[in-house]
Amino acid sequence: MDSENLHRRLKKIIGQINAIDRMIDEDIPCEQILMQVNASKSALHKVGHIIVEGHLEHCVKDAIDEGDADDALGDISSILEYYSRI
Repeated sequence: MDSENLHRRLKKIIGQINAIDRMIDEDIPCEQILMQVNASKSALHKVGHIIVEGHLEHCVKDAIDEGDADDALGDISSILEYYSRI
């Protein structure tokens, strides 16, 4: 997993959240605030996607390579179930 990429993305999201907080105090129109909320939500969803992708490429692949296909499939199922709730 590319932790530098994830940290960079998370710092950007933190900045977006702080900006939303300031926008509320500055009485910015709701539509503009909601646009920023949606952008932050999308960015956070992308972080989750990157984490899932990395888990599949490394942990699940390693389990399959080691002959633990049943465990790997169970893991994939759990991840998909959890991630689909987001």
